Amino acid sequence: MSIIISNPDQRMAEIAEKVKHGERLSAEDGLFLYQSDDLLSIGQLANEVNLRKNGKKVYFIENMSLYFTNVCEAHCAFCHFRRDEGEEGAYTLTAEQMFDIIDEHYHPGMREFHIAQGHNPHVKFEYYLEAIRSLKQRYPNVTIKAHTAAEIEFYSRISGLSYKEVLEALVDAGLSTLTGGGAEILSERYRKKMGVGKATTDQWLEIQRVAHSIGLKTHATMLYGSIETLEERIQHMIYLRELQDDTNGFMVFIPNSVQPASVNAGIKRRVAAFDDLKTIAISRLMLDNIQHIKAYFINLGTQLTQIALTFGASDVHGTIVKEKISHAAGALSPEGLTRDELVWLVQGAGRIAVERDTFYNEIKVFE
Repeated sequence: MSIIISNPDQRMAEIAEKVKHGERLSAEDGLFLYQSDDLLSIGQLANEVNLRKNGKKVYFIENMSLYFTNVCEAHCAFCHFRRDEGEEGAYTLTAEQMFDIIDEHYHPGMREFHIAQGHNPHVKFEYYLEAIRSLKQRYPNVTIKAHTAAEIEFYSRISGLSYKEVLEALVDAGLSTLTGGGAEILSERYRKKMGVGKATTDQWLEIQRVAHSIGLKTHATMLYGSIETLEERIQHMIYLRELQDDTNGFMVFIPNSVQPASVNAGIKRRVAAFDDLKTIAISRLMLDNIQHIKAYFINLGTQLTQIALTFGASDVHGTIVKEKISHAAGALSPEGLTRDELVWLVQGAGRIAVERDTFYNEIKVFE
């Protein structure tokens, strides 16, 4: 689908009228915005929507990213984190080994463990359950955010359990929410071309639906900037919007730009800042029923994250401590930020920093 607009100013004005009156944008509207080079108008509309939804508040959390294993059966073309069993650098940690890593950085204000890892077929589902169970027993006050919908599909396959049974077992062990990963681009053309050897579009969406049906609030991502079309990006957002209409289970949308293979990659191998800001803004405009759009500083870099706060973003993620997946590729950002740095980042953009828990309950407002 390609839209030929004889009068782009008039088309933008029509979209602005829709935004002003809270009307839902169509796929054609979204595609027009992507094809427009009027970044400031798009950003201004997204800022208007975000201020209506969240005021000047921008949220962050004291969290820590954990990685139990980087062994993975999938061979996604964009991933530089994964390893094969026995390959140099491959690891699968026990809970006790993870405790040693956590205890180097743990403090009483830490509210969330964000677990990201490979689909390791060399351990049983019980390994993943025990990891959650052990963390919850040792750190009972920390919320466990773990497992993508793609991982749930993988666990279902290796255990013989249904999606619902897998999710209920994980919740029983101490899981509170799913991460948003594994979505990449919700297009079978893209998934085949990029070798996404994990959940299909329909499976990813169905698992999120099941998770929402048992009371889990979850996250959703989009990995953009490789071979997907603009139409596929918009369709990805519409799939999420339609599911959210049914379940109201997504708390936040996180658009992430794909990282090059190396920190030494030239600028032509990186997603343009123009595209990053446009994607944040269009996400805010298309996803009218999701409360928050996240500007993920790991992918955007800290300064572009600040600018994104006037392009529709209302969340800057968290302290993280030591991010590994984007940094296994070519991310140039810090591996983590301190609480004070996150507050500075938000206030430097003229916004109000708010420390939150996993579910966007406010802990402290930094006026």
